[in-house]
Amino acid sequence: MFVLELTYTAPVERVDALMAEHVAWLDAHYAAGVFIASGRKNPRDGGVIIAVGDDRTRIEEVAAADPFAAHGVCAYRITEFLATKTSPALAPYRQQLPG
Repeated sequence: MFVLELTYTAPVERVDALMAEHVAWLDAHYAAGVFIASGRKNPRDGGVIIAVGDDRTRIEEVAAADPFAAHGVCAYRITEFLATKTSPALAPYRQQLPG
């Protein structure tokens, strides 16, 4: 599982101008089952996305395709973690520690 943390690198007005494209990109990855949660940070200096998958390279490619990243209005920090404990609703995403 991955935490994708976005930090805006441009004024929020430039971010807002790309918001519709960003939301369409989010929707496509929700539909594909890659994203399971996302939202703005408070204060509004970026956002956070929770993504599922085992391939860091693929997640990096997904992040690079975000219109925010492609147009240079945000930087991504990607953290991989093993979700060994989850709420019951997230049980399908629970992971095992390597043996």
